[in-house]
Amino acid sequence: MKKYKLDEKEKQLLEEIEKGEWKPVKDFPKQKKMYEKYARNFLNKNKNINLRISERDLSKIKAKAIEEGMPYQTLAASILHKFVNQ
Repeated sequence: MKKYKLDEKEKQLLEEIEKGEWKPVKDFPKQKKMYEKYARNFLNKNKNINLRISERDLSKIKAKAIEEGMPYQTLAASILHKFVNQ
């Protein structure tokens, strides 16, 4: 088995586990699902922002949103999302 060099926190955690200071989580699959749901909800929260853009750009965004059949705020959020996740 390959040996890994542990940092101080990892060494402390390993010692605590070996001493029996950590106990298994009851119904782990259920608990895991619950915390995954909490994390998803936290990460998916929308925040309101104020954004200053030119009237011309806003008009174009609104026109494009009408073409796409969606609210212009949704289109703007989608454009920003795509940009930051490229």
